[in-house]
Amino acid sequence: MISTSGVTLRYGKRALFEDVNIKFTPGNCYGLIGANGAGKSTFLKILSGEVEQTNGEVHITPGERLAVLKQNHFEYDEHKVLDTVIMGYKQLYDVMKEKDALYAKADFTDEDGMRAGELEAEFAEMNGWEAESEAASMLNGLGIPTELHDKQMKELDGNQKVRVLLAQALFGNPQILLLDEPTNHLDLPSIEWLENFLAGYEGTVIVVSHDRHFLNTVCTHIADIDFGKIQLYVGNYDFWYESSQLALSLMRDQNKKKEDKIKELQAFIQRFSANKSKAKQATSRKKLLDKISLDDIRPSNRKYPFINFKPEREAGKQLLLTEGLTKTIDGVKLFDNLTLTVNKGDKIALVGPNSLPKTVLFQVLSGELEPDAGTYQWGVTTTQAYFPKDNSAYFDGVEMSLVDWLRQYSKDQDESFIRGFLGRMLFSGDEALKKASVLSGGEKVRCMLSKMMLSGANVLMLDEPTNHLDLESITALNNGLIDFDGTMLFTSHDHQFIQTIANRIVEITPNGVIDRIMSYDEYLESAEIKALRAKMYPEQD
Repeated sequence: MISTSGVTLRYGKRALFEDVNIKFTPGNCYGLIGANGAGKSTFLKILSGEVEQTNGEVHITPGERLAVLKQNHFEYDEHKVLDTVIMGYKQLYDVMKEKDALYAKADFTDEDGMRAGELEAEFAEMNGWEAESEAASMLNGLGIPTELHDKQMKELDGNQKVRVLLAQALFGNPQILLLDEPTNHLDLPSIEWLENFLAGYEGTVIVVSHDRHFLNTVCTHIADIDFGKIQLYVGNYDFWYESSQLALSLMRDQNKKKEDKIKELQAFIQRFSANKSKAKQATSRKKLLDKISLDDIRPSNRKYPFINFKPEREAGKQLLLTEGLTKTIDGVKLFDNLTLTVNKGDKIALVGPNSLPKTVLFQVLSGELEPDAGTYQWGVTTTQAYFPKDNSAYFDGVEMSLVDWLRQYSKDQDESFIRGFLGRMLFSGDEALKKASVLSGGEKVRCMLSKMMLSGANVLMLDEPTNHLDLESITALNNGLIDFDGTMLFTSHDHQFIQTIANRIVEITPNGVIDRIMSYDEYLESAEIKALRAKMYPEQD
C-alpha cells in the first residue's frame, strides 16, 4: 500500500498540491487524471521519491517494492536489452552481478564460497533462475522479438526502447507500479498484452494516460487532480465523466425540481453498477459501483472546449472518388492503385500500423502533394476542411495575436465574435491576445479545430487530431465528431475515439486495401479480417 499525509508542493507562492491525503490499496488500479499542468507526472515523482515535497510524507508498506516506468530513453544505452529489463528488480540484479563476479575470480577463497552460498540462497528466493525467461516473455509480449534481446539498448529505436522500459517496470512483480503514459508508442497487440497483465496484477497500480479505452479497461478507481487537491472516485473514466457531468447539471439547475435530477443520477449509478459491460472494468477485481451513494458523486470543475462542426450546406450523394492513386516517397511505395469511393455519411477511420501512407493520402486529397499516378475527384457539393498531423506551418514565426490569427479564417470579422469563439475554446481574456508563435501543442490543436469549425465544411479530414490534447479536449472533440452529420476521414491511435465515431474502416496495407462497413471493435475481432491481414502483411507470418 502507498499513501500520503499532508503532502504539499510549492513553487514560490504557487501551490501545485496542498495538504493531499490519499491512500492507494493493493488489488486496485488508479487512473490519475487532471488538466494539462495539473501535476499528474509530478505527483507520480513525489510518490517515487524523485521529487521532494515541500511538506507532508509518503508512506509505503515496509518490505514492498515500488517500480516506475522510466522516461529517460538513453539511460541504459550501454546495457543489453535483457539486462535492462532485469534491472527493474534492482536487488535481484545486484545479487546476479555480485554472484557472477565471485565465480569469475581466479583466486576463489573459502570466504568467497560462503558468500556465494548466501547469494545463491537469495537468488533462489527471488526466483532468479526464472528471471531471464520471464524477462524474455515480457519483451516478446510487448513486441520486442527474441533476436533483439542480446543487443544493446542504443541499437534500438525510440519506440522499442519505450517497450523495454515498460517491461523493466513490470518485471519481478513489484507490489506498487507507477506508470506514466505506458501506452505511448505501443501497438494494439502490445496494449492488449499490458491490459491483460494488469488485469491479473495483485498489487497497486497508479497510471497516468490519455488513452480513455485503456483507462476504462484497467481502472477500478479514478484519482482526479483539481485545484491542488486529489479526489478519489470508484469506477473507470467513463463512469467518472458521465457521473460528474450529471452532478454538475444538478448543481447548476437550481430552478427545476432537484428530486428529478437526483432520481436521474441514482438511476445512472444503478445502471452502471448492474451492467458490467457498460462499466467496462475488464479486471475481475473490486466491482464496487453498487456501493456508491449519491454523496460520493461530485461535480467536476474541469473545463471542456465547445467543439461543434456545422456544415453550411448539405453534400450530395457522391463525395469523393479516387481511381488508381499511387504514391512513392524516398523509394518506398506507400499506396498503389488505390481506388476508393466515399459516400455521404461515411465516417471512415484509416487504420494500420504505418502512419505515413495515411498522412500522404491526406496530403494528396488536400492538394498538398501530387500523386504519381491515378486521379481523385471531389463532388461539386463538397467543401473540405483538413487537420494536418504537422501544423507547424500555421504557427511558426507568426507574431499575430490569436484574435488576428483566427480572424483570417472567419467570415465574421467582428472582434467580439472572434473573442467569443476563442473563449468557447478555452482562450478567454488575455489568453486570446497570446502570439500564435508561442502556443503549446494542445493550444495549436484547439486553434486548428477552431479554424475547421469556422469553415462550415461538410467533409472533414483529420490526421491524428487527438495528439497533444488533454482528456477533456479529447472527450469534447470525440463528442463533437459523433454529433457531426457530415462525412469524414480520420486517423487516430485512440481506440475509443475510433470505436465511437467510425462507421467504416479502411486499412491501407503493403498489398492492397481492406475496406469494411463495420465498427472498429468488430474489425479487430473479425476472424475473416485477421486472416486477410495475415495475407496483406506476409512479413508478420
